[in-house]
Amino acid sequence: MNSEILLIVLPVFLVIGLGFGLKRTALVHAGFIYDLNRLVYYIALPALLFYKIAGADFYASFNARLLGGMILGITVMFVFSYGFGSLRGYAPAVQGAFCQGAFRGNLAYIGLAIIYNAYGEEGFTRAGILLGFLVPYMNVLSVVALLLPQRRESLNMGGFFWLQQVATNPLIVASFVGILWSYFGLPMPRIVDRALNIITGMSLPLALIAIGASFSFQRLRGNLTPAALSAAMKIVLLPVLTALVLHAFGVHGQELAIGVLLAATPTATAAYIMAQQLKCDAELSGAIIMLSTLCSVITYSLALYLLQTLAL
Repeated sequence: MNSEILLIVLPVFLVIGLGFGLKRTALVHAGFIYDLNRLVYYIALPALLFYKIAGADFYASFNARLLGGMILGITVMFVFSYGFGSLRGYAPAVQGAFCQGAFRGNLAYIGLAIIYNAYGEEGFTRAGILLGFLVPYMNVLSVVALLLPQRRESLNMGGFFWLQQVATNPLIVASFVGILWSYFGLPMPRIVDRALNIITGMSLPLALIAIGASFSFQRLRGNLTPAALSAAMKIVLLPVLTALVLHAFGVHGQELAIGVLLAATPTATAAYIMAQQLKCDAELSGAIIMLSTLCSVITYSLALYLLQTLAL
């Protein structure tokens, strides 16, 4: 299992390194990086979310207790990490990125791959349905996490402003439409299906290239402590908390394992894109993503070992 996890995680770093190399060799410039981030945020990632969610069977082994337990765990981590950032006295832009990094996982990319390797098509289908609910919820929390620390810095952040930020977020809209599409069992036209299959194929590499191209090693060193703390909350505290909550909710076996493995995912690549779009510390988000993904090789191996040994 360790070798399988390495095959999932290490290619991510190679593509991030490619983005960094492109910038270092001046093959791309700042304007291109900015436009690339917008392409990923407004087109590539929303297309991927819609395609994954709309293609899932909504009625296949849906467990409300599993979903409720995961939402509770994510919410508790959101509150804890936000409060922790406040106590540490982080600047608003840093606090938002720190909080988002502690609860927003890479469900679609790494999470689904890990679960498929562990539990095959059945586990993949269960996880896909969960994504239809968890992704919109985490996106809403991400908007709140990134904007809430800056509430005193803008006189225009009234209720309408917050509602507008959520309702016009392309990731949230794509997830919501995907849920409706899946719930009503609407057919996907073959032409659209093939087009989306092509588009979604570019989502992950472009997002990772954007992270690498915007990455600064000096900035990484300067933000290593908050990045490490946020990453630890994401890949250590959150899966442990999720396991305890799901066990208390009476969720066991494969379903509990799926919940824990989704909770243990490293910070989502979309966290960097959203942090940049909402004027938060995008470089800190990139550092959290890299640290959590690297360390998830160890934490995933440990999580899988404990799930098998304890037979929860």
